[in-house]
Amino acid sequence: MPLPAPFDRLRLPVIGSPLFIVSGPELVIAQCKAGIVGSFPSLNARPSGVFDEWCHRITEELAAHNRDNPDRPAAPFAVNQIVHKSNNRLDEDMEVCAKWQVPMIITSLGAREDLNKAVHGWGGIVMHDVINDRFARKAIEKGADGLIPVAAGAGGHAGVLSPFALMQEIREWFEGLIALSGSIACGRSILAAQAMGADFGYIGSPWIATKEANAAEGYKNAIVDGRADDIVYSNLFTGVHGNYLRPSIVAAGMDPDNLPVSSPSAMNFGSGGNTEAKAWKDIWGSGQGIGAVTAVESVADRVDRLETEYNHARLELATKARMTAS
Repeated sequence: MPLPAPFDRLRLPVIGSPLFIVSGPELVIAQCKAGIVGSFPSLNARPSGVFDEWCHRITEELAAHNRDNPDRPAAPFAVNQIVHKSNNRLDEDMEVCAKWQVPMIITSLGAREDLNKAVHGWGGIVMHDVINDRFARKAIEKGADGLIPVAAGAGGHAGVLSPFALMQEIREWFEGLIALSGSIACGRSILAAQAMGADFGYIGSPWIATKEANAAEGYKNAIVDGRADDIVYSNLFTGVHGNYLRPSIVAAGMDPDNLPVSSPSAMNFGSGGNTEAKAWKDIWGSGQGIGAVTAVESVADRVDRLETEYNHARLELATKARMTAS
């Protein structure tokens, strides 16, 4: 579908997914200036008053960029809100989002009709994380504008369904915005997401290995060195199944092939976790697409690379289509 303003001015159809701890103002601003949507979880800003400061800084720096670069304006930014009863900052943080009129809110782990209406009140849009068609329908019923199908292989809290199956089922009834998540790490994969019916590729793990990311050097290097086989799927660390880097689990003294199963009642989405080694801080999240990441580089360079790969893939696909037609 046609993208609504201001999302119709993106350099690439990409949303940089919110990364717990890793996504801060530096990363988000760099992503937006490079022409893709940058996002961060509001809970990354600690204590809570820092969230207002971050929104202020991002808004002002992007506005200054746009004044200086009218021919290449920045992409809008997004804020991720955890809509779960364990998030006691949600209402406070939503007031800050309203103050700065955040263009896009990404909701996870729950959907609230009143939150969606509030975002619409200032002209923003809401994209909601889902792992299956049932949750997708609930999100749209409660007023979300778009969906983020989190398919198998995605970093962090990921689902288990193939992106082909998930996109097929959702597009049977939903014509709105979709950002597909799951191992998208190169330009060819962005085009593939569009071919399946998505409007955006939702990219997370590659941004960890950038100069602007708030991640330890060991984490960045593990992304560069890692492959799909280095990803472990477990619910031990937060109570919700997610994908994590095998070396970080080993470094914490655990056997990644024999992890216990956690009860869903032990959900912990903050900077803590359900083990002595804490999720996100010590146990590093990552998706399966990291084989495409070969170096730590700037966000600008990574977006340049994605654009080159994307355009090459479009030309290659067009050539194949002409050959098939003939």
